[in-house]
Amino acid sequence: MQRSRTSEKSVKRIVLIDDHPIMRHGLAQLIRAEEGLDVIGQAGSAREGLEVVGKLSPDLAVIDLTLPDKNGLELVKDIRALHPATQCLVLSMHDETLYGERALRAGARGYVMKEEAADHLVAAIHKIFSGGLYVSEALNARMLEQVTGAARTKATGMDALSDRELEILALIGKGIATKIIAAQLSISARTVEAHRAHIKEKLGMTDGAALVRYAVQWVESQTKV
Repeated sequence: MQRSRTSEKSVKRIVLIDDHPIMRHGLAQLIRAEEGLDVIGQAGSAREGLEVVGKLSPDLAVIDLTLPDKNGLELVKDIRALHPATQCLVLSMHDETLYGERALRAGARGYVMKEEAADHLVAAIHKIFSGGLYVSEALNARMLEQVTGAARTKATGMDALSDRELEILALIGKGIATKIIAAQLSISARTVEAHRAHIKEKLGMTDGAALVRYAVQWVESQTKV
């Protein structure tokens, strides 16, 4: 595509962080087709993504939540802490009612479901570069209700879990052992067990087997989204 109408300085530089090469390729084509936007780097893991952002200093990082080495929410927090000039947009297959607000609290400027990327990704990018936040109308309405007090009730169930607890629940659902979870998250096995206990309490469960069954079913439901 010809970019002669847009000066090099005004082109917004974007990196893609997603563990699926085909998805990254499609997103890059979609973004590059828009005047004033360019994809300057890609990464397939959180570690690689943080390195690419540090090296290229992009204006925006488009981040998948499900990465092989770290939850995307934690990557958003890392990027915002280490490279505050880089904005973050989360693009995920996971339900925005569970992850959308978490992404914004982590520092992202928007949340787009992957199934809606073709119709909404470019609009979300422009909204962020204009200084706004991008979420769906449904999520925006829910957030406004919470702010105004119309839905100000104590969080229950999955909504009551912290980002770390949600991350550990997902790993449990994938059949990953406690010691491996601890190593992957750079925490102790005792800390993982403490999180498991908190998760059981918040979900109203009394034994570990019930938690594992719930986690497996939840992960399976997420992969079918």
